[in-house]
Amino acid sequence: MKASVIHEFGDTEVLKYEDVPTPGVRPGHVLVKILASGVNRLDHYIREGSVAPELPFPHILGIDASGEIEALGEGVSSFSIGDRVITVPGFPVEKNEYSVRPAATAPSFTLQGLGTPGTYAQYLETPQEWIIRDDTSLTPEETATLPVVLASGVRAVKKVGGVKAGDKVLIHSGASGSGSMQIQVAKALGAQVATTVRSDEKGELAKRVGADLVINTSREDFVEKVLEWTEGRGADVVIDTLGGDVLPKSIDAAKQLGVIVVFGFVAGIESKLDIRNFFFTQKQLKGTLSGDKEDLEWGLERVKEGKIKAVVGKTLPLKDASLAHKLIADNKVGGNVVLLPWAD
Repeated sequence: MKASVIHEFGDTEVLKYEDVPTPGVRPGHVLVKILASGVNRLDHYIREGSVAPELPFPHILGIDASGEIEALGEGVSSFSIGDRVITVPGFPVEKNEYSVRPAATAPSFTLQGLGTPGTYAQYLETPQEWIIRDDTSLTPEETATLPVVLASGVRAVKKVGGVKAGDKVLIHSGASGSGSMQIQVAKALGAQVATTVRSDEKGELAKRVGADLVINTSREDFVEKVLEWTEGRGADVVIDTLGGDVLPKSIDAAKQLGVIVVFGFVAGIESKLDIRNFFFTQKQLKGTLSGDKEDLEWGLERVKEGKIKAVVGKTLPLKDASLAHKLIADNKVGGNVVLLPWAD
């Protein structure tokens, strides 16, 4: 089969399009013919070597995929050949840990494309427990954008942030894959959403997915704008995907007893915080990681209801995975980038 493989850490050019063996199918597993593979910023960090420095090579990246069942391992009865499916992006490898929740707390938890071979390939072999039948009626390109951003978005906004109807929520990077999905999850829960962007073009995308207030941080201070929007009270919940110097300002933008959910570190891995901003205001700082299978299933139900839509920014053939990574790293695409393993 064809795959995009890395043999070392480095810049985007380390992604090599080459022939690799098609995986066999073990008992209890299925072989998925990948029709579309989503590209995530985490793929970029893994490729650079900043996530798993001991990663064995050669390695296939890729966390998200949609496709169809190509072959069934012995004992598989829940699926049939030809079924359209979506892969669950992260899960415990050890079967005795399959029921651990949050799944990311299981000792053997990993992501496709990190601890197991990933989705930048024409085929993927995976346990039957970690795929979901795709009855969304979306195209493969659309469903491939969903797994990571939808599952983790539901977890960050609904479970960790506790967002509910009537809340006012600040979500950073509203034109990104994660941000645009988090906006939709919050809106599906009945919240009002403010979001940050860095250009008017990206602001238009954020509006299309439902943002009530778009703040262009290239010329506006988001703390001031959020306080004005909330009549001085502050946001009930802030989802911060940026970290670095932005996190202290996200805390400033939250109300007393408000929740700040840390979901990334695009702006840096270190922040300097004023403890008094927690002691006197009783704000809550929480972290979140990957969503569970149930989070993805909840989100897919909202997709079928029309409350959440896939945001495809650009599609490319699998052989252009290096270009996809460059577009992600340079923030050149609004929405999600998708690779097509069977395209010329």
